Amino acid sequence: MTTSSPLPSLAASWFDGRSSRARASSVQLIPSTGGPRLRLLALDDGQTLELPHHQVGWPERWSAGRAPPRLTVDLGEHGSLQIDSPLAWQSMLEASGRRAPLAERMQTQLRVLLGVLLVAGIGIWAFYRWGTPWAATQIARHVPLAWEHALTERAMKQIDETYVKPTKLAPERQAELRAGFAQLAALVGPDLQRYPGYAPPLKLEFRSGMPANAFALPGGTIVMTDAMVEKARSSGTGDTALLGVLAHEIGHVEHRHTTRMVVEQGVLNVGLGLALGDVSSIVSFGSSLLTGLSYRRSHETEADCYAVAMMKKAGLPTKPMTDLLLSIEQSTGDRPAGGANAASAPAPAPSKKPKEPGAFDWLSTHPDTAARATNLCPHPH
Repeated sequence: MTTSSPLPSLAASWFDGRSSRARASSVQLIPSTGGPRLRLLALDDGQTLELPHHQVGWPERWSAGRAPPRLTVDLGEHGSLQIDSPLAWQSMLEASGRRAPLAERMQTQLRVLLGVLLVAGIGIWAFYRWGTPWAATQIARHVPLAWEHALTERAMKQIDETYVKPTKLAPERQAELRAGFAQLAALVGPDLQRYPGYAPPLKLEFRSGMPANAFALPGGTIVMTDAMVEKARSSGTGDTALLGVLAHEIGHVEHRHTTRMVVEQGVLNVGLGLALGDVSSIVSFGSSLLTGLSYRRSHETEADCYAVAMMKKAGLPTKPMTDLLLSIEQSTGDRPAGGANAASAPAPAPSKKPKEPGAFDWLSTHPDTAARATNLCPHPH
């Protein structure tokens, strides 16, 4: 017949909360399923006290070689214990099978800390890469059109004050382009609607003071620069190319890409605030953010597909649009900020030489213009 080894005990001073006198006591930790129980025996009168794991305020562990001179164990309404032998207490904790909480292990074990940081980093990246776009897409369904119009009004005011100048196109030329734009807008139906029931009034504006560019704002406003119109004329691609660009921008509107990005930034700020404990920037997005946004690769692909479908429905070829994009690419020696590829106001300065593809191309939110043009080329309409 075998007998189990007696539980180790440790001398402690018990402050029971009823008097200021420390009572000499003996402490034992009893292994239990939910964590060790604490058993206390007062040596002066034999009083015993046994507390379950959750009723004990367990002191945090310490790194090796940094043992404090003494420990205090919170017993709640039963006062507290003072332990004068921290190392012996640590050994007794380990013998009782208590598993330190994660926060405690992060402070005392470097590998645990690094592991948690790695998992947290992957989680934040995954939240940014997949979580925020998905959430933004769902939330965008419920964003009122009036909110988009208010945001666009503020954004256009900032764009007009900061980046562009009034158009210099002749009124007759503007009327021609608006007539073609109106014909495209009339083609929007259930087959070309990303969000059922979402039918914003489409509006075309012209501005100067920027390179060849076109961009869409929430709620249906599309802006085309004088330089884009001139580029279509000088390259010989004509108005059909401009209509292709406008069809692409209508695709951005119908897919609510800019609204989704603004919402996505808000979701990201909220998520990071909850994860990192800093919510000071949760409402930092708005019209000023809008002018600095750039579309995701997937957004550009969606808008390209939309443009192909709309041009096919209109009975117009996409090759002029392709030629226009390539002409802009060749004239700048870099990816243009505009022409069915821009969501931000200012265009970057032209590079002195073509950019070599590299790591930053994988991080860019703009697909390569030449590659997009190639993808558009096979379509006869």
